[in-house]
Amino acid sequence: MGKFDRDFITAAERGEVEACFRLGVSYSTGRGVPYDLVAAHKWLNVAAVNGSREAVNWRAELAREMSAAEIAEAQRQAREWLATHH
Repeated sequence: MGKFDRDFITAAERGEVEACFRLGVSYSTGRGVPYDLVAAHKWLNVAAVNGSREAVNWRAELAREMSAAEIAEAQRQAREWLATHH
């Protein structure tokens, strides 16, 4: 992972909504980070909770490709992240 990617992930971990959204999209496509639907859904959840309408739409589309167990795990991870960062 390059410096840009680390900076991008750091911004998402700080809770910057656009960075959370973009990180979710990146995980959903495997661009710059490993392809990971659970991580994608988690970051899109975080962005959606913080007001990103775009993240709501992406998350809904992504959920169609995921199992119920994967969605539940992504939601658990998002709740855990939100509990420790808000």
